[in-house]
Amino acid sequence: MKKDLTKKILTWLFSLLVISSLLTTLVLFLPQRGGKEGEKVVERAMDYINKILSLQQGQKAELISWEREGDLYKISFKVGDVEYQSFVTKDGKYLFPFAYDLTKEIKAPSQAKATLEKREKPDVKLFVMSYCPFGLQMEKAILPVWELLEGKAEIGIYFVDYIMHGKKEMEENLRQYCIQKGQKEKYLAYLSCFVKEGKFEKCLDEAKIEKEKLKDCMEKTDKEFKISENFSEKGYPPFDVHHDLNEKYQVTGSPTLVINDKVVTVQRSPEKIKEKICQAFLSPPPECEKELSEKVPSPGFGNLEGESSGQGQCK
Repeated sequence: MKKDLTKKILTWLFSLLVISSLLTTLVLFLPQRGGKEGEKVVERAMDYINKILSLQQGQKAELISWEREGDLYKISFKVGDVEYQSFVTKDGKYLFPFAYDLTKEIKAPSQAKATLEKREKPDVKLFVMSYCPFGLQMEKAILPVWELLEGKAEIGIYFVDYIMHGKKEMEENLRQYCIQKGQKEKYLAYLSCFVKEGKFEKCLDEAKIEKEKLKDCMEKTDKEFKISENFSEKGYPPFDVHHDLNEKYQVTGSPTLVINDKVVTVQRSPEKIKEKICQAFLSPPPECEKELSEKVPSPGFGNLEGESSGQGQCK
């Protein structure tokens, strides 16, 4: 799934940055000649396009067809498996990447919102990196919602399948994964403590985590997914505990919020997150009527009451 997404992104970038920008440059450089035969004009245009593509990309454009449209010739060609169109003036002087029909009415884009699937008990997955400032920001925003809807909605923290913040993040991801897996009833207390200062030892004590049980889980999980074995301080080493879910939802960074199997975008305030989750209930519980703070917490460690306008992402 990620390979397909990458292919689409690369195709789009190639189209936008290479074809469009190069053809825009060609506007001023196509030679003007006296012949007005369409075939010769199109041939010169394709020759020039191929010179540019060969020099800058090592690619070659193949002509598919051409036809006259008013005072222009429309050229259809392809580069690899991707098709493009451009327009050249009849005298061969100007070549344009796009043509716009100025007689057509401009319509505003649709404002329709995609609706969430409704369930008796919504499933909420928040994908983060444990030391990502924006992941911490989202965690601080969702914690009051989690406490409010505990038992009503299934809410959990999941991890992006690569590490950006060193060995401490690898270890903390493992730690939080195992607390949720083996001592789930204590996780909220642990996370509420951790997001304030990042002092995991203090938070383990405050949440009364059974440390030997936690250590055993971390060692087994580490071995199962070869996390330490594949770890490196360089680049972005894998953290594959939730790799299948990252693939399923095409997670591209921290934070990524998924509600009832749909990636959603929401303002990072407790109230807005609560509203979004409550939209996913078949029958919203009375807790959805309670108003929470509309303040957006600051990125990084700190109190839940902090305020910010930042909405970035680690990726």
